[in-house]
Amino acid sequence: MRIGKVIGNIWATRKEEKLSGLKLLIIQPVNIVTKELDGAPLVSADIIGAGIGETVIFVSGSSARGAVGDVQTPVDATVVGIVDDLEIDSALI
Repeated sequence: MRIGKVIGNIWATRKEEKLSGLKLLIIQPVNIVTKELDGAPLVSADIIGAGIGETVIFVSGSSARGAVGDVQTPVDATVVGIVDDLEIDSALI
């Protein structure tokens, strides 16, 4: 699981049939410790109703496909949680 910030929505009227009904978001991965950007933005399926500006938990690979309920669905990332708050003990970093 990784942390990211929702920076946009994406719509595709023509897409693989198994993507029908899935909301698609643009996620900017964030380093959990430094809270700085961590790589290029990515497209993610959203199964929980996240919105622009929210910090989210997302999974990738087979976990992303499993989260949408069908391992044959062609997704690389899926939002599985919205972060309310996070706390990291700086003495352990």
